[in-house]
Amino acid sequence: MTMSEHVATRKPVDRTHISGPETVSINPKYNMESQTLLTARRAAEKAKEVITYYDQNRTKLNVGLKGKNDLITEADSAAEAEIISIIKEQFPDDEILAEESASETRLTDRRTWIIDPIDGTTNFAHGVPIYCVSIAMWEHKQPQTALILEVNRNEWYTAEAGKGAWLNGERIRVSDVDRHDQALLVTGFPYRDLELVDAYLDLFKAFMHETQGVRRPGSAAFDLCLVASGRCDGFFEYGLSAWDVAAGSLLIREAGGVVSDWNGGDNWLFGKRIAAGNPAIHRFLYRRIREIIPEKYWSA
Repeated sequence: MTMSEHVATRKPVDRTHISGPETVSINPKYNMESQTLLTARRAAEKAKEVITYYDQNRTKLNVGLKGKNDLITEADSAAEAEIISIIKEQFPDDEILAEESASETRLTDRRTWIIDPIDGTTNFAHGVPIYCVSIAMWEHKQPQTALILEVNRNEWYTAEAGKGAWLNGERIRVSDVDRHDQALLVTGFPYRDLELVDAYLDLFKAFMHETQGVRRPGSAAFDLCLVASGRCDGFFEYGLSAWDVAAGSLLIREAGGVVSDWNGGDNWLFGKRIAAGNPAIHRFLYRRIREIIPEKYWSA
């Protein structure tokens, strides 16, 4: 079979549900959402206002370094403060685990909000228009609510446990691609922990040969949204933090996909190793990661 025949056999993803820049939080079709998700919407809207202000007034944007290649901007801190304020007003007893203010990274059984005010800070700092607000609520150490807002496209990805995944109010599903040579993958490149970079590039090279391509948008939250909505078929990365994956992974699960660490288990929130995709492509990713990445790197 030729490559053109491969492409022709792939079913197109229906994207007619992806709407334009409407203000979604007041739309009547969202009146069945829980108070938790509605609160996440209000928080994300406020964060978007802050981010947009700094995007449009870049002379006022100070950029600093938290560590090697790890940027922080005033917009990150200000957006996070607004998100936390809105959550605490509605749920004062809930715990918070947020990127710019977390003093420790752990979960209890209590309701815990896991927040990344700007996922894709390096993109934002450089004016690359792909970055997200990511908000998740976990309880009993399981994801219950997820919201990711891709700011520039005004795409609102939401999920609640057992209720499916949604994009701007319309149901989304992972793709049904079951052949790796028809799959489009998405990933991120390590920028802090470079110990694994050579083996990771070997994996990347293999996927260049074995799939239809690999994309690197620069926001793990958005990467997971691409998989949940069927635009991409699989995702893999290492070195991520809980706030990078806490919301997007629930989206993928509720969209019919699979999420695991590189041992096939559930230690992906804090384990810094993740593979996700529709069931068939997740199996392919898991197999190739284990074949190419040395065993000593399967866990952090």
